Amino acid sequence: MSDHKPQAAPIDGAGLLDEVEAFHRRFNIFPREAAYVAVTLWDAHAHLLDAFDATPRIAFLSPEPGSGKSRALDVIETLVPNSMAAVDASQSALFRSVAGIEGERPTILFDEIDTIFGPKAAGDENLRKFLNAGHTRGRKMYRCVGDGANQTVEGFPAYCAVALAGLGSLPDTVFTRSVIIRMRKKAPNEKCEPWRERIHKKQGHALRDRLFAWAESVRKQVTGSWPTMPDGITDRPADVWEPLLSVAEAAGGDWPERARDACLELVTAAKENDASSLGIRLLTDLRDHVFRGQERMPTATILECLLRMDDAPWADLDGKPLTSRVLSQMLGQYVTAANKPIKPRGIRVGSATPKGYYADDLADAWARYCPPHPQKSATAATSATPQVSGGESVAEPLPGIRHTPHQTATPQPAGVA
Repeated sequence: MSDHKPQAAPIDGAGLLDEVEAFHRRFNIFPREAAYVAVTLWDAHAHLLDAFDATPRIAFLSPEPGSGKSRALDVIETLVPNSMAAVDASQSALFRSVAGIEGERPTILFDEIDTIFGPKAAGDENLRKFLNAGHTRGRKMYRCVGDGANQTVEGFPAYCAVALAGLGSLPDTVFTRSVIIRMRKKAPNEKCEPWRERIHKKQGHALRDRLFAWAESVRKQVTGSWPTMPDGITDRPADVWEPLLSVAEAAGGDWPERARDACLELVTAAKENDASSLGIRLLTDLRDHVFRGQERMPTATILECLLRMDDAPWADLDGKPLTSRVLSQMLGQYVTAANKPIKPRGIRVGSATPKGYYADDLADAWARYCPPHPQKSATAATSATPQVSGGESVAEPLPGIRHTPHQTATPQPAGVA
């Protein structure tokens, strides 16, 4: 009689991820196809956390309530290991949960995060530090424990998977460690199945258990893998997406290709829509809507252009319009190619020398911080740059200022400083 035990048939990882994605599609209306890919891979990565050097946060954000954020967390809760739903949880409670029973590290699902980090919230610096520290494997948060003089320093593990949902945006340090899914209200023609906790929770748990079994079967493979990143994905975005791409490669099928496409799409979208950094918004608006090829420009003209942009925040910064002083402070945070702070300099305009800025001084910051330059189109919307009579949308040269060769000099309207 043989002692050989028949081995279980290998689990079809691609087919299983297809099922998890289909489960999300029943109850979630995401704004992009890439979001379904990212969320599915994130669910699976939570079962393989110790195979990676970092775990991305996944954040469902929207400008208004009723956009499906909480429902996304409901579905994820049934698919991840040791789910821990939280709305009002302190940093202390969270890291004690993570440092709890070995093998039972929670996957934290934090809803209504805007009550912590939103514009009307007091903020919680300790919670922000916990979310940041828990992004990287091995990081601990150190606290004094004990009474009086009998205190000792103890390190609490913080590494765990976290899904967030809330209105608005997130602190920069949390935002850049997250896969961002920008939610929106369902359109009248968008329908999804109503969520029934008593029925669908069991269905999600059945998928969760299969995800766990598959994760165990590929753990060694994933631990030793280094996925190929899409072109242009480096630094923090690469840290965020590496675990998800590793899961996709282990699953096979069309998942590696879909994962890379989703990575490029969501990373680009996050950069384009990141409202958390006014500095990046300022640099981008200066490049795309103000300078537009001009070599230098007086501060007064820059402010005029920025304040005329209807969809920009410059006319109302904490109740006041952008001023030359605030402009100087914001740009002074960035440096030129010579590693010197960007500062206003004198510009020769006819017989006058007003203060202003040079495109050469801004070029290095534009290249480092701004999203890719949008394709120029003849049908592009009218810019905020002052226009010539007749309404032509062109960048107008200033008296005495040289322009790049491709531009056609147009007389500056009288009275513009």
